[in-house]
Amino acid sequence: MTVDAERADLGSRPVVRKVRRLRAFLRNPTFVAGCVILAAFVLIALFAGVICSGDPQDMVAQPLLWPGDDPQYPLGTDALGRDVLAQLVYGTRASLLVGVAAAAIGLAIGMMVGALAGFFGGWVDTLLMRLVELFQTTPTFLLVIVILVIVEPSLPTIAVAIGVAAWPTVARLVRAQFRSLRESDFVMAARSLGYSHLRIIVQEILPNALPPVIVAASVMIANAILTEAGLSFLNMRDPNVISWGGMIGDGREQLRDAWFLTALPGAAIALAVLSLNLVGDGLNEILNPRSDQS
Repeated sequence: MTVDAERADLGSRPVVRKVRRLRAFLRNPTFVAGCVILAAFVLIALFAGVICSGDPQDMVAQPLLWPGDDPQYPLGTDALGRDVLAQLVYGTRASLLVGVAAAAIGLAIGMMVGALAGFFGGWVDTLLMRLVELFQTTPTFLLVIVILVIVEPSLPTIAVAIGVAAWPTVARLVRAQFRSLRESDFVMAARSLGYSHLRIIVQEILPNALPPVIVAASVMIANAILTEAGLSFLNMRDPNVISWGGMIGDGREQLRDAWFLTALPGAAIALAVLSLNLVGDGLNEILNPRSDQS
């Protein structure tokens, strides 16, 4: 084989690998189904103002209209006469935003702590793992409540509180990945070339440790959405923002007479969490090195 042919072969290998990975994604029905549902929620959140114009907090009709009573309000109205459909649409934006922001914060903290503990080991590992254990001794939901009691509940503070409480799981996962990879041949080669610790962590080990972290991210977003819903049910929420959990909290007093006020946002939460779990399961099957699809 000529030199030009060898270079062409080496250049085509990443492309072939990407094509195979794309085919694996498309052939996984679990992943595709989760992505379709999740994409629908994302589009609803992005185009909420187009789907339902106006303020979802406005009182627009007679209170407690049932779904189908008025064609202008197909999902009815709540106890204050607000459009339930508009609240569901705008609630999608708030709930997804909290889930993604909380997961990003938790991933950032967990990856930093886990990477340092797994790479350096020794007293650094011991100290950071004691910190992880300290956070894990307190139930996540209780820790979030304590944080929100100290600061005023708002959409940003809720996301930060959930993210701060959720990072220990990611830290342990990343630490395990770094401990298994830090003695690999490519890391030894990077050390021999004089690469700095930061460069080895960020450019060499971290990309190889990402697949399980990506799977964990989908679960973290789902858990954050559920946690926000639980907090809103306890009235620990931003009163100026419509969310699915807030709708459930507002509708609990009419649970016997107007059960749809809690059933509709509850179904939206269940469907969103289901889609994220499907995406996570699909990613786990595809990115698992022992899987036939990877």
